[in-house]
Amino acid sequence: MSLYRDIRDILVSGIGEGEASAIAFLLLDKVAGIDKVHALMGDGIRTTDNGPRTTDEGKKMVEEELKEMARRIANGEPAQYVIGEADFYGLTFHVEPGVLIPRPETEELVELIIRTTDNGQRTTDSGLAPVRIGYAELKVLDIGTGSGCIAISLAKNIDNSEVEAWDVSDDAIRIAKANALRNEANVVIKKVDVLSVEDVQGKYDVIVSNPPYICESEASEMEDNVLSHEPHLALFVPNDDPLLFYRKIALLALKILNPNGQLFFEINREYGQETVSLLRQLGYKDVTLHKDQFDNDRMVHAIKP
Repeated sequence: MSLYRDIRDILVSGIGEGEASAIAFLLLDKVAGIDKVHALMGDGIRTTDNGPRTTDEGKKMVEEELKEMARRIANGEPAQYVIGEADFYGLTFHVEPGVLIPRPETEELVELIIRTTDNGQRTTDSGLAPVRIGYAELKVLDIGTGSGCIAISLAKNIDNSEVEAWDVSDDAIRIAKANALRNEANVVIKKVDVLSVEDVQGKYDVIVSNPPYICESEASEMEDNVLSHEPHLALFVPNDDPLLFYRKIALLALKILNPNGQLFFEINREYGQETVSLLRQLGYKDVTLHKDQFDNDRMVHAIKP
């Protein structure tokens, strides 16, 4: 039996047929450098000129490591945490339980920001309007950066950008700094509790945040592997104040955004209209709700007056 089939069978025992093949291919690629074609051909670990694979015993050690990783995933650990990596917007990020695993929906938020601050179009209250923001230098702030995936992706993809990122978690700060170094991105990363800060020095052209937005009452609807392994600090807000972070960030942004500066949020799909109403009540203009690839309300874009 091939190594691929061994790993796949272990995964099937815990997570079923659906995802087992994809995760088996991912493990083989990320850990052993075996691509899908060679995995299906039955190729195993190849010897190399250095490292643990120079002997048959070394190869067996890598095979056992792969199988143990498969067992952990079968027992409920997220594959990205087991591997220690997650791909996001064409880059690779280190992840561990101290930060959320980047989601495809957040890639859509990054794409919206890049498109809106460059040559794309944005939807305003009066319809589609072409945008060319002629910033000599675009100053961006990412609040609640986690792994740094948003801030680093923006720094890598927006020319003439100066990107700063905040988080309250020491783990997140450490991981985001490592990811900025890994991806050769120039991002200033600071420990800041946005719920406590009243004002900061400096002005920004863009503020983006994917803050905690899941109500505690929604926990029972979430997958066990998320609840058991991803940081609750980055997930949950009180049931009686689901817009806690949006209100605080929007009020702060009124002080530190430049005139016509742009505010971007990833949101709880259940509170799209409420988030739009909040921003309009605070005086923001061109407040626009965007859907994600799954047709859920997922992003809000607004302009400071």
